[in-house]
Amino acid sequence: MPLQIIGAGLGRTGTVSLKVAVEQLGFGRCYHMLETLGNPGHTALWRDVAAGQPDWDTIFAGYGATMDYPACTCWRELADYYPAAKIVLSVRDPEKWFDSVRATIFQPANKETMANPDLAGIVGLMNGVHPDRYDRDAMLAAFRRHSQAVIDGVPPERLLVYEVEQGWAPLCAFLGVPVPETPFPRANVRAEINEVFAQARHADGTLDVGRMQRMMTGKLPPR
Repeated sequence: MPLQIIGAGLGRTGTVSLKVAVEQLGFGRCYHMLETLGNPGHTALWRDVAAGQPDWDTIFAGYGATMDYPACTCWRELADYYPAAKIVLSVRDPEKWFDSVRATIFQPANKETMANPDLAGIVGLMNGVHPDRYDRDAMLAAFRRHSQAVIDGVPPERLLVYEVEQGWAPLCAFLGVPVPETPFPRANVRAEINEVFAQARHADGTLDVGRMQRMMTGKLPPR
């Protein structure tokens, strides 16, 4: 099935909560960085994307929505490829966003991890949005620039600018579905993300991507 929802918000803007939310709303599985790392072969597919040869149908086979990296870096291309899909731009206070990414995916301990050749495509796409991952001012400017580009580049009727603190109401109204009786999901995976990185990291700082993928899919117990 084609994507129905394209998440244009950068990672650590509530994208895990949004993933769970749209799945609860009946839009099928939602692709996320967790799927990228948990699906063998997908890091290679994203290398092709970075090289200008995307195979969107293969990447998103079986998914009705996408959130988070690396797909959020390709929101413009995805919006063109899936013209009926709605765009959700998840946002938060830029300072809090930087503190969050600094404490998780872009923490200094992950510098060697990000240099792993298996992640070259994903990291290259991230660099296209924010090349100076460890510079606060540059990252804050990149966050604002990305958000404004989405706002300027998507017709208003196709776009929802959204903070997860707003809960179900604006999201459901935008997607045209009833508000569930259950509370809005509040997923915070900071500890889990850091644990996976820590356990998949070699002593020299490089990353065992295969081990990370097996951990993501639950096939390998933690050490």
